[in-house]
Amino acid sequence: MLGFVSLATLAAALLPEALAHGGVLSYSNAGTWYWGWRPYDSPTGQTSIQRPWSSYNPITVATDPTIACNDNGASGALQLTATVQAGSAITAYWNQVWPHDIGPMLTYLAQCPGSSCTGVNANTLKWFKIDQAGLLSGTIYDGYWGSGKMIAQNSSWTTTIPSTVPSGNYMIRFETIALHSMPAQFYPECAQITITGGGNLAPTAAQLVSFPGAYAQSDPGITIDVYAQAAQSQSTYIIPGPPLYGSSASSPAPPASSAPASQTSAHSSAPSAPSATPTQAAGTVAQYGQCGGVGWTGATSCVAPFTCHVLNSYYSQCY
Repeated sequence: MLGFVSLATLAAALLPEALAHGGVLSYSNAGTWYWGWRPYDSPTGQTSIQRPWSSYNPITVATDPTIACNDNGASGALQLTATVQAGSAITAYWNQVWPHDIGPMLTYLAQCPGSSCTGVNANTLKWFKIDQAGLLSGTIYDGYWGSGKMIAQNSSWTTTIPSTVPSGNYMIRFETIALHSMPAQFYPECAQITITGGGNLAPTAAQLVSFPGAYAQSDPGITIDVYAQAAQSQSTYIIPGPPLYGSSASSPAPPASSAPASQTSAHSSAPSAPSATPTQAAGTVAQYGQCGGVGWTGATSCVAPFTCHVLNSYYSQCY
């Protein structure tokens, strides 16, 4: 076990390696603390419930082969697994003070085949999202984000393991996506847990994704320009990834924009795409479908009760 003072000391010791970046340093559940992996130390002798990861530097490509767990997906030589009761809370502690307060927080689970997650490559698993927090209040430009809440909570994020999740061996993946610069910065880390006392609600096919594969570099929640003029009045943000586990949504994750990433620079001056108007006839674009954007020639009217919203100059979406 480790106390808060020890955790802060550890964070301070590691920060000089990459002052502006970082990751998850430790976890707690039901009063038990677990050390995280120390990426800048020798792997020899290291033992943790956390999967090894190699760098405090961010991942900046949504399809990077290391995006599952910030490394090659393999377990450590002395890999540990924590036992976690379904319905209990698990907290991930990031280095203090986390420097990026613009962007979402996300937590995923992936069930491992067989009797253990040890030896299972994280890139082969199917993940489902159990927690998320995007733009909590205000506008894209100056609002309060999930990552800001994480910072306010001593640079930590607590997720409750759903009581309905079937018991078994799982990987848990905590992630924050920093949107203060382009391209967006991904900070994921994973740990091995065994969930006990669970339920019998398996995730649906629409809720399951792979890493890499869950995100595209052109997803509107990744390409969004938080400094654009439109962001000053925009108060909606589509969190990347699949629908939440346990939700009634049956649609897959919002589709990626077809616009090249280079067309959505941090200070783009391209005109905003018009949104659909309430006077249009009954629409044909389904929820999460594209309904506008520079160069868009398809339908612009959404099926009821959804309306068309401008997410950036090149992509408008029905929701």
